[in-house]
Amino acid sequence: MKWLAPLVAAPLLLIAQFALAQSAGEVEFSRGVGFAQSPGQAPRTLGKGLPLLQGDRLTTSDGASAIIKLADGTRMTVRPNSELVLQQYQFQENAQDNGMLMQLVRGGLRAVTGLISKNAPNAARIQTNTATIGIRGTDFDARVCSGSECSAESARVVDAARPNAVQASAKITNVQGEVYATDGGGVRRRLVDGGSVYPGDVVETTRGSQGVLAFRDDTRITLGSQTRFRVDNFVYDDKNAGEGRFLASILRGSVRALTGLIAKANNRNVGFSTATATIGIRGTGFDVQCTGPCAGEPGDPSAGLTLWTWLGAIEVGQPGQTALEVLQAGQGLFIPASGPIVPVTNEPASTDPRPDQVNVPNNLFSEQQLNDGSQGLFVFVRDGHIEIASGSEVLHLGRGEAGFAGTDGQVVRPIDIPKFLEFDTIPMPNSRNPLLASVLGESGIRNAQTCK
Repeated sequence: MKWLAPLVAAPLLLIAQFALAQSAGEVEFSRGVGFAQSPGQAPRTLGKGLPLLQGDRLTTSDGASAIIKLADGTRMTVRPNSELVLQQYQFQENAQDNGMLMQLVRGGLRAVTGLISKNAPNAARIQTNTATIGIRGTDFDARVCSGSECSAESARVVDAARPNAVQASAKITNVQGEVYATDGGGVRRRLVDGGSVYPGDVVETTRGSQGVLAFRDDTRITLGSQTRFRVDNFVYDDKNAGEGRFLASILRGSVRALTGLIAKANNRNVGFSTATATIGIRGTGFDVQCTGPCAGEPGDPSAGLTLWTWLGAIEVGQPGQTALEVLQAGQGLFIPASGPIVPVTNEPASTDPRPDQVNVPNNLFSEQQLNDGSQGLFVFVRDGHIEIASGSEVLHLGRGEAGFAGTDGQVVRPIDIPKFLEFDTIPMPNSRNPLLASVLGESGIRNAQTCK
């Protein structure tokens, strides 16, 4: 009977390995033929409630799809004819080493990510054969297009393609330390390089941190340590810059500003405000240091608002006064908590870089003509921030943006959103009734909210 020992031991060893594998989540919905397979194990048929483990390879056949829910709250719809590998997955609530690494071999997915990507900007990634998707807490679609499948889907759509317009007012670059943005609804998010800033956002740097806001009209704003800066209003059309509008509030800290195309076209439509003064623009580079009463903080009577102009000129006004003081390049002033305004004759010391001396990526807002039949990775972001990194280039996408990484390593933002992404009929991972959504999609009945 000794010869039976190896036959009994081998299955027991595989069972033990299977039991020790890191649990990743489960299948919430499946339709058609699909499988999950752990290394060295037999395939398991995708079905509601099927446990998923780290290392599982998920495959779906033609016409099949599956919705999976992972332990951190991430939900994904695995599209038909797709192959997705859960290469690494680790999640424990409040743990510092949580992480997720997936490989999209073929096909595509629709995702609403969870706590892993929201709590750490570099903890969640999806690899493809052309580029890596860095997930920053996001609602997005990804498709690996090869052959003619993607272009054929677009050809079946009779609607016109929608322009791939950048909705963000600005994107942040050259981030050092931790920077956050709080929207008008009070939702706070962390900003990393390429992160989008929208009207109403309050951008805040922590102690020892800094970053540069690059606006769509070429305005550049350097934010120093412990600074709070609000984008009150930003409207810009590159075909009519004179009708643009840029209003911002410096709530606290240090700011170095270089105004852009809106100010050049119509400087009356650009203004900065603090609690103690307003700043009008004449095509300008200037510095602001706002502490004490300027920041709404009691205390040091020597604190206040310091202004210095290093390019062009600014007009400085105070609440309740009609007189304006004009500061030319090389001039400044100090508005204290009490007492008279004091002229500043020497440029205040600053460790923050001047915005005109900072290198800003040239593809933050650029677009390029691209055919829906191009071969490579397409990504569409419904909300949040995605980074597409090839071997040589990086592209950052915000809310409502689509991007592409080709087999040659080039990453671009298409002029139009690919129609096979915009009009995708595969159910979203948070769909209330994915079976009904699938049937309606196959019948050509599209929910208006599917991709918005």
